[in-house]
Amino acid sequence: MRILVVGASGYIGSRLVPRLMADGHELTLMSRDVRPLAARFPDARVVAADLLEPQSLPPAVEGAEVVYYLAHSMRAGERGFVERDRIAAGNLARAAAAAGVERIIYLGGLGEDDGRLSAHLSSRQETGAELAAHGVPVTEFRAAVVIGSGSASFEILRHLTERLPVMVTPKWVGTRSQPIAVADVRKYLIGALDHPEITGVVEIGGPDVLSYGEMMRQYARLRGLRRLMIRVPVLTPRLSSYWVSLVTPVPSGIARPLVEGLRNEVVVRDPRPAQAFGITPTPFREALARAIDRTDRRDVESTWFDSIDAPDKASLTSMTSLEGMIVERRQRVVPAPPERVFAEVERIGGAAGWPYLDILWRIRGLMDRMVGGVGMRLGRRDPERLRVGDALDFWRVEEVRRPELLRLRAEMKVPGRAWLQYEVFREGGGSRLVQTALFEPKGVPGLAYWYVLYPIHGAIFRGTVRVLGERAVKGDGGASRAEGSAA
Repeated sequence: MRILVVGASGYIGSRLVPRLMADGHELTLMSRDVRPLAARFPDARVVAADLLEPQSLPPAVEGAEVVYYLAHSMRAGERGFVERDRIAAGNLARAAAAAGVERIIYLGGLGEDDGRLSAHLSSRQETGAELAAHGVPVTEFRAAVVIGSGSASFEILRHLTERLPVMVTPKWVGTRSQPIAVADVRKYLIGALDHPEITGVVEIGGPDVLSYGEMMRQYARLRGLRRLMIRVPVLTPRLSSYWVSLVTPVPSGIARPLVEGLRNEVVVRDPRPAQAFGITPTPFREALARAIDRTDRRDVESTWFDSIDAPDKASLTSMTSLEGMIVERRQRVVPAPPERVFAEVERIGGAAGWPYLDILWRIRGLMDRMVGGVGMRLGRRDPERLRVGDALDFWRVEEVRRPELLRLRAEMKVPGRAWLQYEVFREGGGSRLVQTALFEPKGVPGLAYWYVLYPIHGAIFRGTVRVLGERAVKGDGGASRAEGSAA
């Protein structure tokens, strides 16, 4: 079939696209920034379009028989996401109707619409209604907590349980939910192609109905942890979101709508539409064990922060001039082959930390989070290899050419635009490692930012290129990592 996937770079979309391609479907992927999707899925047609700019949508929907709608503007921050979602859904639905699209498949959220739904869950259902209001039949799947390696719900669950032996918990940890494995969500989405007769709302969930507290206890048992939970009635959703943001990598702007949703009981009320798909849902304990295993094996296919980035996506390669750019370059001759040097470069950041003065990077991430930036996110999807579009702490991978080039674009809040680039050249029997920091200051505040922090930046950049070279010579990234971080 000819299928348009809206939201292909997100957590669910990144897992859905490879399966649709394997099944032989002709895919079009839509994104505001086509570079990451084009690099990851070279066999798919990738179209640049913006859901909030209706004039950009016709080329994307043209020729499509089915549209998967997996977009969610909450990724841009908490404020205003309800209105953005409604407008985006309406724009897409009108464009789909004009293009003769036969069906829209949408993933929304469970919850009984009794007037007490959280803004997040209510918005998910309003989005489904808006998609269905313009003439194209819609299959609207509604799910609660999605359990899978890299999902926001799993990462909150994992970090809270792993890090807090004694937890002071709010009332929402007692609310019932019906979690579902991410693999089952994908099965339903793909199965919808074979069931065009099923439209309207399809509630999906796993076989277990659990409170969030029970989920944490099951996680603790699987990990062999002893945890004590003390319930208190005074933690509001806002306070809870700050607490979640402090303990987990999920920032408060994302955590708060999710936490507010946990106040609502989200269970399947009508299982009959889902039963027509013939899918046997995975028990919670099994889904949780799979997610833990894939996380431990560092085999995470997609993460909740894959599509969360800064609004300014200017590429260094797309800039017509470097005039006014501040360039800080360091280089080092390394008696090791380029492949080994680049492998060390590609391991930077994430849970293992940055090669030199990692504590300063973490402080910078905390400062960024305090002013509403992306902060120190989960880190990175894979500890060894990067792909274009990957989030790497508060950077985004803009280009990878092994074993020659890695370029990162900054997504922290700075008065300007910044990139960090590594190049590896073969030189004699070894390599030359070139590290370049580029900063395009925005006015006087940008210049002040650069020159005030230059002593710190200079020390970090100088130490980083040195430690990377030393690690490549030793040829043992894991053993030398702690030494480099403590240097």
